[in-house]
Order: sequence, then structure tokens, then C-alpha cells
Amino acid sequence: MVCDCGINIASVVDVPAVVEYVNTLPHVVHAYEQTYACSTDSLDNIKDVIKEHNLNRVVVASCTPRTHEPLFQDTCRDAGLNPYLFELANIREHCSWVHQQEPELATEKAKDIVRMSVARVALLDPLYTQKLDFNHGGVVIGGGVAGMTAALDIAEKGFTTYLIEREPELGGLLRTFTRLQDGRTTSEILDPMIAAVNSNPNLTVYTGTTLDEVEGAMGRFKGKLSNGEEIEFGSAIIATGANEFEPEGYFGYGSDNVITQSALEVKLDEGTVDAANVVMIQCAGGRNDEMPYCSRVCCTTAMKNAIRLKEEDPERNIYVLYRDIRTYGVWEELYTRARELGVLFMRYTEDDEPVVADGTVTITDKLLNDTKFEIATDIVVLSAPLVAPEGAEDTAMLFKVPVDSNKFFLEAHIKLRPVDFATDGVFLAGSAQAPKLVDESISQASAAASRACSILAKEQLETSGVISVVDEDVCIGCGRCVEVYPYGAPELKEVEIVTEEITYMTRKSEIDPAICKGCGSCAAECPTSAITSRHFTTKQISAVIDAFAFTDGSIEEVA
Repeated sequence: MVCDCGINIASVVDVPAVVEYVNTLPHVVHAYEQTYACSTDSLDNIKDVIKEHNLNRVVVASCTPRTHEPLFQDTCRDAGLNPYLFELANIREHCSWVHQQEPELATEKAKDIVRMSVARVALLDPLYTQKLDFNHGGVVIGGGVAGMTAALDIAEKGFTTYLIEREPELGGLLRTFTRLQDGRTTSEILDPMIAAVNSNPNLTVYTGTTLDEVEGAMGRFKGKLSNGEEIEFGSAIIATGANEFEPEGYFGYGSDNVITQSALEVKLDEGTVDAANVVMIQCAGGRNDEMPYCSRVCCTTAMKNAIRLKEEDPERNIYVLYRDIRTYGVWEELYTRARELGVLFMRYTEDDEPVVADGTVTITDKLLNDTKFEIATDIVVLSAPLVAPEGAEDTAMLFKVPVDSNKFFLEAHIKLRPVDFATDGVFLAGSAQAPKLVDESISQASAAASRACSILAKEQLETSGVISVVDEDVCIGCGRCVEVYPYGAPELKEVEIVTEEITYMTRKSEIDPAICKGCGSCAAECPTSAITSRHFTTKQISAVIDAFAFTDGSIEEVA
């Protein structure tokens, strides 16, 4: 089938010409055009065509396999065909979208792509999954609002859950602040949540504890805690949160009258803010070479506290010195409210920052033609960025998941898998990924818990059919496959070899089907070709390469 994809493909590629060409290729017994291959009617039609023509292979030329291959594979399975006898030729992202100005050449390239897919699909073998028993428990690392929300969501579904927090008490970053931007106190959030966590019979809480060792894979993880206890679990959620940066060396931080926003909130709650003039400086330590990212929540926090200061004493002079104001979403109203209350905003740039000295702050206001001001101040409040907590990289190593240059965790795909890691069974929530407001962290935590429960709820763990396998008779136990594979699927194990002359022990590679991703790294590295990457064998890949050289459709000898 060749899909129009509405105008996504058909406006560039001559789809009828591609269909006509495909019908001339060897092994092709039926080809046709479809407007939307992924629609319900089209999928039903694929089933009918498979049965009518007794097809044993299927190629769909349409869009990305990242989103649509599983859909078409399920359709083939429903029609009685092994789902791994399906091939998707991407003529949208790889052709029409990138060659919009060259329709004739795009059409020829579409023919090439489909021809190569036909050559490969002719050599595909039926593959089968394995079903394995697994542990139905979950572990959540981090006892902040995201971690507690995720742990409660999993435990309330009836699954055994372990909540591990390295600090002596639960609460995380939220304990350092006293009030949210919507007016709620942080205790209104934390107290009932902590009570629910401690009272849930399915939830075991470890405080002052770290997870020091992890082995295994999705459904079969084993971990060792810093207290010596060992736990087993099927999935994990990383919710290690973030910390407020200590802005040492910035704007006189450390002196009596230069504090952070969290310290200001404590003073506001205690009623000890004795200041007629308050200057807030944004991006204190952030958006520079050392920490180039915007921390997102700092401006909202500053607006919230500026409003609190003004409402407590309207005669106070409040100045906010900023590079950019980013009170995103509905919290733009906080910026508007602060201005209405008389908070003054002055803009500086990174190369001309304010200077704090001797009870004054000197700033060159970029909004007033570089006019220089000296502001007498009683308190300077620094809006410091949120940073990844200590131990984030160690946690990443335990589960073999990535962190970015700022040590925040990276999801598998920002749109397609926003709470997943590339490591199966491990998920992400809260400010461990990036600075977030509380409600955002809670929403993402529930999403991560839902993904974890979708695994834990299964009776058995089903592996992928696309895995690598080892021929022990050929394997020499060199260990190169172990060195190149990042997720630990290949492992050298001692095996007994019995011959007529002698019995001896040696090492052979063994690949765990629950971990293997079928990437083929081990197969490519193996010096004796003892490893075969199913679904991407050397013969199949060679057929694709060879088919590219045949522009007249004569690929009989290739397949």
C-alpha cells in the first residue's frame, strides 16, 4: 500500500506513479493507493487484502515507523500474519517533507525507498516474543511532591511500592519554601500527602536512605539500599527533584542583608522582614556559561514574594532587577498584579550586571537609555536557579539513563515518550527532569505512575521479537559484545564444554531478551559472527543496499 497521507505525501510525490512502479517489482502481487493508511477503514482494508491475496509479507509506504509501525504490525497480527513480516517505507519524513521543491526527484526517491523495502521484506523471518515472570512491585526514588504523588498512585493501585528518600524527612524542595503562587501554604500540600504516604499499607518508606546498587531489567530489578536491605521491583520512577542554588560569589551573597528567595519566605512567615527598601535580582547564578538554562520558576517566585511584601506594607519600595521576566502561563497575572501594587522593574544585561555594595545597588537600566541608578536597600533578595541535586549522576548510572549537561535527567522523547527513559521500565517525574512548578510536578508524577502501572498490571512480561541471539558453538568468549552494549544485555557466563577427550569450563556470551533492544551493536562488534541481530540480519541489510543500485526494478537476484 502507498499512502497519500492527505497532502503530506500526495502534494509532492506522484503516488499513482509509485503504485504503478511497485506493481512491476518481483514478489509484489498487489499494490494500491490509500488516502490515510492509518485510519480505521484503511486498517480493516489491509486485513481484507491480506486474506484475499493470501499475502505472506506486507509493505506500507507512508510515514514514520516511530508512531505507526506498531499499529500496522497489530493489523497484520489480526489478519493472521506474523507482525514481524511487515515493513514500513517512510516516504513522508524521508521524502515528501524534505523534497517539497523537487516533486519529480521526490517521486523517484519514493520509488527507491519502496524498492529497498520490498527487497528487505522478502527476506524477513517470522519472529516470536517470550513471556517471562516478573516482579509486580514499584520503586520511587525521591520523596518530594513528585515522588510521593507517584508512590501513592502506584500503591493505591494495589502494588507493593518502595519510596526512597536520601534526606531524613519527606518533602523535598518544597520544605524550603512556605507558600505557593496561588496562595496555598506548602504545608497544605505536604502534610496530607506525607500522612497518606505513611498510612498506605502497600507503601514502604525509607528516609535517610539511598539506592546504592541495581541489577536486572524491567520486571526483574534487584536493588540494594544503603541500610543493607535488598529489594526487588518491576519498575522504577526517578523523582529526585532539584535544589535551590547557593549563589556564592554573586551580588554579595553571604552577607547579612543578601539572601535567597527561600530565605525571604521564611522571614515573611516569621514576620521578621524589617525593611523599607527591598531589591530583588533575577538570574543570580543562572543563564550564564556555568548554568545556561532558564530555571523557569524563579520569576514566578519573585512576583509572588514581591506581592506579599507589598501587601504586608504598601509603603515598602520593591525593585525587581531582571534580564527577562518569564511568569509563564496563567501566572502572567502575578506580574500584572505586582506592577499594579507599585513594584518597580528595571532591566539589566548579562554584560552589565548590578553591583551590590555598602547597602546600595547600582544598576544601569536598559529600558531608560542606560540611565544609571543607585538604590538604597535594606535587603537584597537573589532569585537563584534550581539545580540538580547531589547524586543525580549516580542514580543515572544505576539505571543506565542519561542526564544532560546540567545533570537533569533526559526523557526518551519530548513528545512521544515524555515520562519514559530509553531503559524500559524506568520513568521520570518532577524537577528531576527540569525546574517545574508544583502542579506541573504532580501532573507529571501521575503520568509516570500510570506508565509504571501499565507494566506492573501485566500478568507476564512480554519481550520483543527483535533481539540478538548467540551461537555458542561459534562464540569465543572475548567479551567485546559486553564492552560495546550500553544497557548490559550481553553477559559472559561460565559454561561447561564436554568433548570426547576433555571436559572444561569456558566463557560464552549470553543475551538477556528482557534487556536487549535489537540495536545490533553486539552483532556488529562480534569478530566471529557468533551473534545474529534478528530482523536486521546481514543478508537483509545487504539486500537493501544492493536494491538501491537497481533502478530498473530488476531486484530478483537480490531477494
